[in-house]
Amino acid sequence: MIVWVNGAFGSGKSTLVDELRPRWPEALVYDPEMVGYVLREIVEVPTGDFQDLRLWRRQVGDLAVGLVEEYRRPVLVPMTVVNPGYVGEIFGVLKDAGIDVHHFFLKVSREVLEERIDGRSFTPDNPEQDERVRRWCKARIEPCMAGADALPSDTVFLDGELPPQRLADQVLAQVRAGGPSGA
Repeated sequence: MIVWVNGAFGSGKSTLVDELRPRWPEALVYDPEMVGYVLREIVEVPTGDFQDLRLWRRQVGDLAVGLVEEYRRPVLVPMTVVNPGYVGEIFGVLKDAGIDVHHFFLKVSREVLEERIDGRSFTPDNPEQDERVRRWCKARIEPCMAGADALPSDTVFLDGELPPQRLADQVLAQVRAGGPSGA
């Protein structure tokens, strides 16, 4: 089983997964950004967004399948993906492998997202890079919010402004109840 936690940058995906980890110790955490960072070291990313690389999408799906098949443990995935074609590609690989996917999207107001992004330090030793990353994240708020409307119909939308403990309670209750799965 895969629990995919989606949402705009600053919505609390990693915070929610961090809250879930001690409550679900057998779950593995897989951050597809790591795949992007590796690819960025190897090949050029013309658009600046590694999600635009077909290889990234293929590797993300294949590695998720491999983790589930090899380790037979649930996998928590904190990753923003709202492009309907990209979601379809990745979730299609998971579905074709027969893996249950519980897809959650954290909805958060633009104001709160901007405040959270401004409060983060991405590269503490490089303030200029930090500001570039903040601008990049903020520039993706609107596409992320708009893209939420095109997510699979079984996506569970959560109020990302709730405390992480309450969100974790909701995710675990949904997953344990066998709520929406698949993509």
